[in-house]
Amino acid sequence: MMHSKPILLVEDNADDEVLALRAFSKSNISNPIVVARDGAEALDYLFAQGQYADRDSRDLPAVVLLDLKLPKIDGLEVLRRIRDNEQTRMLPVVVLTSSRQDEDLVSSYNLGANSYVRKPVDFNEFVAAVGQLGMYWLLLNQLPY
Repeated sequence: MMHSKPILLVEDNADDEVLALRAFSKSNISNPIVVARDGAEALDYLFAQGQYADRDSRDLPAVVLLDLKLPKIDGLEVLRRIRDNEQTRMLPVVVLTSSRQDEDLVSSYNLGANSYVRKPVDFNEFVAAVGQLGMYWLLLNQLPY
């Protein structure tokens, strides 16, 4: 049986988390979803630290869906640390944010984001966007690891 890689959803907004999980379900995406509710938890998961110390750090997610406005450590710093680490450097990271600031868009790409998607306000558009992201990054994209 093929091991399906998890999706790491880094999202501090409980409503957006529920919408994303519902969107994955509606899109028949069955990969396990790991939710980190702040930047520190995301880094702990990726680098197998803290509460995730027993996890194999070589078992990387298929994709990270990263919000920018996060408590503890913001999304841009999470992205910086992902790209600065040899093991996670090529990990696909999609910035999924409600930020409308051009500075966030430019900074995300400068730090190595693979994609930048603004969260649609409309529920159906949000579900469609997350579903399309999942289909692309899980089915079409080829991972280097």
